[in-house]
Amino acid sequence: MSAKTADRIATAVIVAVSGLIVILLAGLLGYILFRGLPNISFHFLTSGPQTIKAGGGIGPQLFNSLFLLVLTLIITIPVGLGAGIYMSQYAKPGRVTDSIRLIVEVLSSFPSIVVGLFGLLVIVNIFGLGFSLFSGALALTVFNLPLMVRITEQAMNGVAREQKEASLALGLSRWKTITSVMLPIAMPAIVTGTILAAGRVFGEAAALLFTAGMSSPRLDFTNWNPLSPFSPLNPFRPAETLAVHIWKINSEGLAPDATQIAAGASAVLIIMVLIFNFSARWFGRYLHRKFTATK
Repeated sequence: MSAKTADRIATAVIVAVSGLIVILLAGLLGYILFRGLPNISFHFLTSGPQTIKAGGGIGPQLFNSLFLLVLTLIITIPVGLGAGIYMSQYAKPGRVTDSIRLIVEVLSSFPSIVVGLFGLLVIVNIFGLGFSLFSGALALTVFNLPLMVRITEQAMNGVAREQKEASLALGLSRWKTITSVMLPIAMPAIVTGTILAAGRVFGEAAALLFTAGMSSPRLDFTNWNPLSPFSPLNPFRPAETLAVHIWKINSEGLAPDATQIAAGASAVLIIMVLIFNFSARWFGRYLHRKFTATK
């Protein structure tokens, strides 16, 4: 077989596999959206769920998912950013550093159900935080932290060595070089990775079953006191998220329109994840163009 023939066969196989993946993804998304979009309305997005009656919505679950996402990012971003900078700029090569990287990799591959059981045992029971948004945020931090550390470390290592050395040669300290020179250059990649990680958090369910809970008190959206048990901003209240709500409806839903509610909620979840992914691509390109223009 000639080199040209082998090249054409390999190209055809790669194109066929890529096309198959695109078709499968488009079919999956199309099926979910086709079933769910007709059930989405303003009332559906803002009203509360119904247990045995038809006409329920996903308003509290949608709010809980967004609030949980914000809590998770508040915890994950500072810790992950600091750990990534340390691993990239301060940690000395050796067994300890290699062990830390191995632990981070292993942690990122943990099944979500294992993380949920760990959260139930340690966060909910031993620390006494109970089923709450804060417990769920701590459990989801276990997922996001390895990804955030890896993204930050790779982004910082991607900065040209000459720029770092030039800054140090001008008399800037190492920390000033990191914050004023390296971090702005690495920021587009860090922001893109953070948004992608946020999309992963939004669709997580298994870990939240054992930490955030499978029920939510009736929220009073006129009460914004975070200490009130019925306030939407109380981080220590139980909270059923959108992904958990979908699982619950499909497994034990009693409402006559449970199938339609699950289909609509699934479509909303898919749309939110797509928004996160497209936002990450657009915002990353915007930051890259802005940095290139100022440079």
